[in-house]
Amino acid sequence: MRHSFLRGLVALCGVAWLLLATANLNAKTLGRHGAGWLEEIDGYLVLHLEGTHREMGVQHGKLLGDHIRQNVDYLVRQKGDEAIAELGPIAIKPNAVISQIVNIQRQHVPQKYWEELEGLAEGTRLPIEEVQAANFIPELFHCSGFALMNSATKDGTLYHGRVLDYGVDLKLQDHAVLIVAKPKGGIPFVNVTYAGFIGSVTGMNASHVSIGEMGGKGLGQWNGVPMAFLVREVLESAGDLDEAVAVFRDSPRTCEYYFVIADGKSNRAVGMEAGAKQFSLVQPNTSHPLLPRPVKDAVLLSAGERYHHLVDRTEAKWGEFTAEDALRLMDRPVAMKSNLHNALFEPKSTKFWVANANAKGEPAAEQPYHAFQLSELLERKP
Repeated sequence: MRHSFLRGLVALCGVAWLLLATANLNAKTLGRHGAGWLEEIDGYLVLHLEGTHREMGVQHGKLLGDHIRQNVDYLVRQKGDEAIAELGPIAIKPNAVISQIVNIQRQHVPQKYWEELEGLAEGTRLPIEEVQAANFIPELFHCSGFALMNSATKDGTLYHGRVLDYGVDLKLQDHAVLIVAKPKGGIPFVNVTYAGFIGSVTGMNASHVSIGEMGGKGLGQWNGVPMAFLVREVLESAGDLDEAVAVFRDSPRTCEYYFVIADGKSNRAVGMEAGAKQFSLVQPNTSHPLLPRPVKDAVLLSAGERYHHLVDRTEAKWGEFTAEDALRLMDRPVAMKSNLHNALFEPKSTKFWVANANAKGEPAAEQPYHAFQLSELLERKP
C-alpha cells in the first residue's frame, strides 16, 4: 500500500439524483450524552459532538462505545502482531512500533488532541494506551485524491473527491461513522471516519474547505505531527485554502504524504506534497515527472495505469462534468480492490456523498452512495 507518489486516485463521487436533504431521509436518534448525540440516517451512523476536546472525546466514547471497543480489539489486539507494512526488510507490526511512534510524536501533537484521546478512553473505559495505539495506526498507511473546477465542469462547480484504499481486511467499514463536530473555539466540520478515531483523512469544514489524504514513501520518518492530526487541524482551523496549506507548511511533518485541498469560496484547489523533508504544491493544469498529462482546471493525482485511466476519463467528459459524471471517475480500476471509502465534496454548497466497502469486503466503489449536506447536519437536533 505504500508505493511511490500518489497511490490510487481519488476520483469524484456523487450523483445528481442523490441531492436530497438529510431531513427528508429515514433518520432516528440512537442516544445522547451531554451536548453530543448519535443518530442513524438511512443506515449511516452520524455522531454529533460539541464542546471542549475532552468533552467531545467523552461523548464519542459514551455514544459509540461498543463500536470503538470492537474496532480497537480487532486492530490492536487481534491484528496487532500481524505485519501490515514493510520498512525495507523489516516487517512492521503495530504492537511493536505504535508505542514508539506515540512517544516520538508526543511533543508535536497539540495538547487538545491528547485531552480528546483521554476523554475517549474515559468514555469507553478502555486503557489509554490502546486508544492511542488505534489512533496512531494511520501513520502506517497511505492513499489518494483529486479535484475538478471551473471550465472542467458543466456549470463551473468545484468537485473534490477521494478514494481511501487502506484495506478492507481491517474491517473498519463495520464501524463507519460521520462525525459532525462543533469544537469550542474552532470551525465546525464533518469527518468521514471510523468509530474511535479522532484524527482525519477525509473531511470538510463549515468554511467550505475540504481535504483528502494519500500516501507515498517515507515510512519510519515519524518525528513530526501525525498526518491525521494535521488533517484534523485543517478541518477545525483553516478558513480558506491558504490557511489550510499553511497548517502543513508551518508544521513538522512525518512520512511522505500527498493531499488534495479545495476551497469552495474561491473555487480553488491544489495538490500538495508534504513529507518530512519536502513540501511543494501541484497547481491545476501543472505537469510533474510522475503526472505528465495535465488537464485544464483539474488536479489529477494518481500512480501508474490508474493515473492514465483517470486522465482518459477526465478528458472524455471535460467541460461537461456533473456530480453523476464525476462518480464514474471512481469506478474500477481507478479504485482498487482495497477501496475502503469514497467521498465527493461540493465545498461551496457543503454537499457531500460517501460510500463504504461492505461487510463482505467488496470495495466502496461498488456500493451505494449516501448524500448529506454539512450545513444541514449542523442544524439538526436530537
